[in-house]
Amino acid sequence: MIHVLKADRTREPFSEQKVMESIKRARIPHSLRGEVLTHVKSKLYDGISTQEIYQHVLEFLSTTPKPYIKTRYSLKESIMQLGPTGYPFEDFVSKLLESLGYTTRVRQILSGKCVSHEIDIVAEKNEHSAMIEAKFHNSPGVRSEVHVALYTQARFEDVKIRNHIDEAWLVTNTKTTIDANTYALCTGMRVISWDYPEGEGLRDLIERSHLHPITMLTTLAQSQKMTLLENHIVLCKDILNKPELLDILYLSKQDHEKLMIEVASICADEEV
Repeated sequence: MIHVLKADRTREPFSEQKVMESIKRARIPHSLRGEVLTHVKSKLYDGISTQEIYQHVLEFLSTTPKPYIKTRYSLKESIMQLGPTGYPFEDFVSKLLESLGYTTRVRQILSGKCVSHEIDIVAEKNEHSAMIEAKFHNSPGVRSEVHVALYTQARFEDVKIRNHIDEAWLVTNTKTTIDANTYALCTGMRVISWDYPEGEGLRDLIERSHLHPITMLTTLAQSQKMTLLENHIVLCKDILNKPELLDILYLSKQDHEKLMIEVASICADEEV
């Protein structure tokens, strides 16, 4: 039996179903899904890492005639490029919540009963408010442990009365430990990690809303992506709707057109 080495260094049996699910989520065309799986299976060996499997999928998608098709498969890695500070991730989560009907404010200083706190995001919907700790990690094997949930709950307890905050959330781009989830469930804190809760994790929310980060774009250099992030431009969809946001990059007409084709491909509702 072939075992796969996960990012947290644990091992599990290779699953064709998991590979297919990841391909489907990325909206890879039906006509290519079987070929992708066949390519991955031809590269397997016992102890292969999930990262290497990911690279083999990209390797195959790079050979297809459809431009930028592999871009959609790089969501998790692209979210991890929303660094090195946590500010772009906070901006991204704020935009995601707005797509769900919330009004949001980022990086707010709230006076508590004891001390003042900088809260990553304050979100409101239907006269209900939440303070959100947006915990960013740039390594897939790192989990948010119980002390992060404890810290978030303590801040909530200090600010909730003076600021009319109803609940605390912990949102992270990787995973949370069992103890963190157990503590959150006990205290009424909402946790959204990469794949938790099932069907409502960060990955699910992003894929359903098609709010992909600009870090997915292969037609931009890293320095250009950083310029956009520093100006709080975090979504491909924002560029699609307002191409003038790219003016700060001083792109040539040819580069601008090439970039907009990739943006449209990423944001498209249908399979590319």
